[in-house]
Amino acid sequence: MVEFDVSPERTALLNIDVQNYFVQVAHEGDRVIERVNQLAQVCRAAGILVIHTRHAFRPDGSNVGLLGEFVPPIRDGMLNEDSESAALHADLVVDPGDVVVAKPRFGAFHGTDLEVILRARGVDSVIISGIASNVCCDTTAREANARDLRVFFLSDGTTTAGRGGEPVEAHQRTLELVGALFAQVLTVDEMTTKINRAVRPDAP
Repeated sequence: MVEFDVSPERTALLNIDVQNYFVQVAHEGDRVIERVNQLAQVCRAAGILVIHTRHAFRPDGSNVGLLGEFVPPIRDGMLNEDSESAALHADLVVDPGDVVVAKPRFGAFHGTDLEVILRARGVDSVIISGIASNVCCDTTAREANARDLRVFFLSDGTTTAGRGGEPVEAHQRTLELVGALFAQVLTVDEMTTKINRAVRPDAP
């Protein structure tokens, strides 16, 4: 498994789509929000840029495209940018210094200025958290990898939707594939330790 170093000044946390609709359908969505808030606080203290993405479409449907045919909630307006279901969840902490990026597709890079934001700040590494691990988080990890960005993918800071054992199985399969080809997979605690050691290398 790949092992990346972390340089806080060249790293960003990409918190993917912690929106009302996705938290509602996600497995343990509330617990993931808690972990994301915990890590985001560590990131801000270390000088790591925190970016929240929001999957949202124009109310007139003009940028929905084929997603409307594949995903009924999108076709029905559940993620229109002016809808409550598309809003960031109230429990998610969004600091005034954070950046919010609206995205029209699963990946956070397609059709957004995310890459411009990262390159302008000299970012070469991203930490991926949020929902859904096997769709938007996975796609964003692949897009970042294709841009030669180092990717840290949080095993317990991401989750997906489903019932019974389905989300757990889908999540685990995603972690295995992402960890093999696109990212270093680690827990929120492991990521926190890595950041703290980078900030204070002489600390015990």
